[in-house]
Amino acid sequence: MATVKKIGKKACVIGGSGFMASCLVKQLLHKGYAVNTTVRDPDNAKKISHLLALQSLGDLNIFGADLTGERDFDAPIAGCELVFQLATPVNFASEDPENDMIKPAISGVLNVLKACARVKGVKRVILTSSAAAVTINPVKDTGLVMDESNWTDVEFLNTAKPPTWGYPVSKALAEKAAWKFAEENHIDLITVIPALTTGPSLTPDIPSSVGLATSLITGNDFLINALKGMQFLSGSISITHVEDICRAHIYVAENESSSGRYIVSAHSTSVPELAKFLSKRYPQYKVPTEFDDCPSKAKLTISSEKLVKEGFSFKYGIEEIYDQTVEYLKNKGTLKN
Repeated sequence: MATVKKIGKKACVIGGSGFMASCLVKQLLHKGYAVNTTVRDPDNAKKISHLLALQSLGDLNIFGADLTGERDFDAPIAGCELVFQLATPVNFASEDPENDMIKPAISGVLNVLKACARVKGVKRVILTSSAAAVTINPVKDTGLVMDESNWTDVEFLNTAKPPTWGYPVSKALAEKAAWKFAEENHIDLITVIPALTTGPSLTPDIPSSVGLATSLITGNDFLINALKGMQFLSGSISITHVEDICRAHIYVAENESSSGRYIVSAHSTSVPELAKFLSKRYPQYKVPTEFDDCPSKAKLTISSEKLVKEGFSFKYGIEEIYDQTVEYLKNKGTLKN
């Protein structure tokens, strides 16, 4: 079936230069939306070259806006029915996550929502959260199924301070702050909770999540350790294709009966299971398969049952996700045949 272009609808994508956001901008333009998007530095042609290229697909306006700017979002949001908030401060190397990530994430989300409350005509706001806001807890059990009712244990993270603890805390607290503000100000808010995101990217640089998802193939020891750390902390390696995540954003934005939180995860696995799969599928890359220091089974799966029950279907399984990502890395010159 050909896509019917919905002419006349306008959407705003906050933080448009990112991996997920630029893919979302492209999908919205394909659907016939006029799109306003924000970037921190609109004069940096190299950083936004992929967005400038998308202007050939339709009506795309690029605005300068910073999450710390209280009034930066009024102009880009004006005239938009849908607002997608994807921008978030990320700094895994930070010595001071509280001030570098957590506080800016919360105030940034609130600055966008305040603009949505001021500007008339916004019908729905879709906030991109993260599986990191759902799965992290000190529970030792296995075989757990996590859904939208689960929240990451912020107290545990603040006390134990495992590596990269600031990021999940920032995502959980920003999402909670968004729900509180939306309720108090009668904003129709939906949160999308993606798993580890990979697939081909429009961005000039290879996104860090793609580097992480493909570390077993590229043999990057630092990122392989980060992937193990992710399994220890979040309980699984759950992976989704970027296009499916963006399709899910648009699906819940357009589906009038959608409400609340939505997990978007195509496949849950563990580092050893993923390594065995990749080694078999891509024998030419000599993927390591011995992991004495990592549980062979994930302790949990994160469930997208709510989203699927409402009629969404994933386009990409784990085979296609990795086939397309490997092809993308070959085209980028970081993988040989």
